[in-house]
Amino acid sequence: MKKIYLIIALLAIIGCGSTKKNTTAETSKPQLQLPVFSADSAYAFCAAQCSFGPRTMNSEAHDLCEEWIAGKFQQYGLEVVRQKATLKLFDGTPVNATNIIASYKPQLDNRILLCAHWDTRPWADNDPDSANWRKPVLGANDGASGVAVLIELARLITASDSLNIGIDFICFDAEDSGIPQWSDHYDEGNSWALGSQYWALNPHKQDYKARFGILLDMVGGQGAKFYKEGFSVDYASAVVDKIWSAAHGIGYGSYFQMAPVGYITDDHVAINQDAHIPTVDIVPYIADCPSSSFGPTWHTVFDDMNHIDRNTLEAVGQTVVAVVYGED
Repeated sequence: MKKIYLIIALLAIIGCGSTKKNTTAETSKPQLQLPVFSADSAYAFCAAQCSFGPRTMNSEAHDLCEEWIAGKFQQYGLEVVRQKATLKLFDGTPVNATNIIASYKPQLDNRILLCAHWDTRPWADNDPDSANWRKPVLGANDGASGVAVLIELARLITASDSLNIGIDFICFDAEDSGIPQWSDHYDEGNSWALGSQYWALNPHKQDYKARFGILLDMVGGQGAKFYKEGFSVDYASAVVDKIWSAAHGIGYGSYFQMAPVGYITDDHVAINQDAHIPTVDIVPYIADCPSSSFGPTWHTVFDDMNHIDRNTLEAVGQTVVAVVYGED
């Protein structure tokens, strides 16, 4: 992740500090009896991915983590497909990519797409120390957090097994090897999100359709707040409203801010533009962090488990639960 283009003026000042769930002003109870998202479980899934080390393309850690992710989805009874492709990075380097698709009730036509990316950045090119710019990023937040939330969602959905809609969990590969800041190559934006670009033009099932999609990117960071991203509003405004309303309805409005930000190059772009599935990017925006609006650990060697917040994982995970079960 990525690049952010035009930033629209925000309605509030946002800090880099920890965000806690408001237990007084935001205690409205959901009308539905929702399964409870376990932040502890998601945190453990995040740590498990990080235990392999950076999951950079063509690395042993990447291959080992692929097996672990696919195995977790299979453990919860989902049908797993691995979509293999040889893709080329911005400099022509070939990489062996695997999109991992796990399907709940694959026989149903009425479906929702939930996705994240599982690879990690090969270069910490936004690190405050230039000596780290060519070191790989562990990717606890930028990569592992989104996948961890997906796996926990798969666990609780299959445990209750009460949904009458199908869910496709897709872990996209080769998202985070876009042109580094120290490179002389011109960045047009298409060097990012290679796995989702490939899938959008070559879906795992012919004529694949989903009612809508939700992309989770960097959803475990300390102090994270989520604003309405530009492409999401342009292509999936009704889904944006659905998600943000759900978050406010179950007490997580302090995380999901009712204001827009700019356009972010991420996996949802190809899903919207090429697969024509209205898809929303839940991605943080922290206005007053001088190093990056994505937060202080973005593309640095500090993107590790020390900066993962269970409260953020819970806010995002339980919100997605509310959206999915509200569709049933």
